[in-house]
Amino acid sequence: MRFLIPGLMLTLLAGCAQNPVTGSNDFVMMSESQEIAVGRQNDEQVKKQYRVYGSKALQDYVNSVGQRIARNSHRPNLQYHFTVLDTPDINAFALPGGYIYITRGILAYLNSEAELAAVLGHEIGHVTARHGVRQQSAAQAANIGITIASIFVPEMNSPVAGNLINLGGGALLSGYGREHELEADRLGAQYLARTDYDPQAIITVISVLKNQELEDARLAKQEGREPRRYHGLFATHPDNDTRLHQAVDEAEKNTSAHAHFEGRREFLAATEGLVFNDNSEQGVVRYNAFYHGELGIAVQFPDNWQVHNLPTALVAVSPQGEVQLQMKLDESPSGTPGEYARRLAGRSAQITTLSVNGLPAALFDQPDAAGGVVFHNGQAFILLAKGKTPDILAAHRAEIISTVRSFHAITAAERRLVKPLTLHVITARAGDTFSALAKDSPLGQSAEDYLRLINARYPSGEPQAGQLIKLVR
Repeated sequence: MRFLIPGLMLTLLAGCAQNPVTGSNDFVMMSESQEIAVGRQNDEQVKKQYRVYGSKALQDYVNSVGQRIARNSHRPNLQYHFTVLDTPDINAFALPGGYIYITRGILAYLNSEAELAAVLGHEIGHVTARHGVRQQSAAQAANIGITIASIFVPEMNSPVAGNLINLGGGALLSGYGREHELEADRLGAQYLARTDYDPQAIITVISVLKNQELEDARLAKQEGREPRRYHGLFATHPDNDTRLHQAVDEAEKNTSAHAHFEGRREFLAATEGLVFNDNSEQGVVRYNAFYHGELGIAVQFPDNWQVHNLPTALVAVSPQGEVQLQMKLDESPSGTPGEYARRLAGRSAQITTLSVNGLPAALFDQPDAAGGVVFHNGQAFILLAKGKTPDILAAHRAEIISTVRSFHAITAAERRLVKPLTLHVITARAGDTFSALAKDSPLGQSAEDYLRLINARYPSGEPQAGQLIKLVR
């Protein structure tokens, strides 16, 4: 029986199809029609989780670029679907069957049509090489193998055997990381060359996104969260990755003799007015004040603090990153603000009940935490600050209490500020610097870094006279 099992498993699992890219046989458990059906089904789920960005002109532009590249891919007859998602996340991804998504968040950091083509070409590469299908087939094979083995060998149901099986399945799937990403980069470079874009745009895009990742890692460390990163990025800077450069250089050998199309003006025109960072329904930060129209609230943070509107909390960080102040919402609080603060801060905390701009509230204070609770429209808004040490927290206590005391119901004038930040293109003048352009920016303390990142001038580049550059307003 022990010798029969491997043969039986191979018989049951046999499913090979020719890879459209390499021409060799891949182990897959899904036909092309099934692949398309899986993509269509999951497309519905993606659009339930993310809103589709509302600009038809931008959707049409991205689709036109994507379709042009897809026609020069290894699977030109597949029906491709390109969608811009309304999220500030830095991402692009592909589903089996030709469903490809790019976020407005990543579009803000690109600077030409060639760079957009590089991102879409990479994702098309995942589809043409059937990476998603192969990965899902491997997972299915692992599950089927486990089931068959457990039928014929009862000992496979033991906890120890189960752990070994999990390790085996993990090893099977672990090879689908960097290799697939590098293959998608290589294929993307080929498709760019065939479509008369510069294959070097692949390296440019990865460099831009790596810079964004490095800057976000610095901010994430301050905020105590995981960094936001685009999938497939290198552990080191892409300039140092020999295999990537070899793949791109190989694609460049097959380019046509005439000049590559960059499409910088076309791309900047298409993304003029693009929403940057948060959309208005998530609340907005303007000059370190936070406004939320739907919740009907406003709060002012210290001028020199970094303020970040995250999906689950509003976070402000002191200049040296030593104190973090979070604001969270409890939609169904019980008791009075004082009772709520006591439960939150503990029995040893000092609690002070008061009215903050006409709203019932309570302040709490203890050596390792300080802040307040404000009730508004039946909801509790909790502002909780913690420092690296009690002494550091104490040094910022006045700023923390001032922030709590600034909390108020939003005014009619403030409601007019609750609109998203957008990208706008200007022509740089002689003597312009990102430092000077950042002075009046609503992006606050991070404005100069943001402007350099979105204009591919990070960490120290400056605009050149006559150059088109993006600002955030």
